[in-house]
Amino acid sequence: MPLTFRPAAPEDAAFAGPLIQEAIGDIGWELTGTDNDAAAAQAITELFAQPGHRMSYDVCLLAADQASGQPLGLALSYPGEQSQALDEPLRRRLREGGHPADFPSEGSPGELYLDTLAVAGAARGRGVGGGLLAALTDRAHALGLTQIGLLVAEDNPAARLYARSGYRPVGERTLAGHRYFHLQRQVSAAPE
Repeated sequence: MPLTFRPAAPEDAAFAGPLIQEAIGDIGWELTGTDNDAAAAQAITELFAQPGHRMSYDVCLLAADQASGQPLGLALSYPGEQSQALDEPLRRRLREGGHPADFPSEGSPGELYLDTLAVAGAARGRGVGGGLLAALTDRAHALGLTQIGLLVAEDNPAARLYARSGYRPVGERTLAGHRYFHLQRQVSAAPE
């Protein structure tokens, strides 16, 4: 399927919010102070349109159908050393709402951290996820990073895609009460 990739904009929130929540599940509840998918998706949709945090349009790359321009998937990514700073607006929002704000930051220094990879249901199995993963190499190069990292649950079907794409386990973490594998892929230095 021919794809185009573009930076997301605030206007993409209605597409992105529910798709992000579908991908992150319980983590979305924890990050938004909600207790169900519908409320978390609504909160993420509102947050997506605001800059400066880990679920914002400004850290999002969209994959779209080349012919129609319809968004099909997305990748939220940022340098791992920015994790704390990008989580702080969410922590502040949680504290203001009277919710716990002690979730761990996920990215590791030295890597482009892939926070969320999500593909719309109708576009799954058509190369959108793989295309987004390949496009992240350019983002890593632009930032001078030679590793891309992510967290994945053992039972997540995307684990097979990550393995085929060269991601290897480097550790484990626990988030929202669930165990995740920390995977990384080395990328060559940007061509001169």
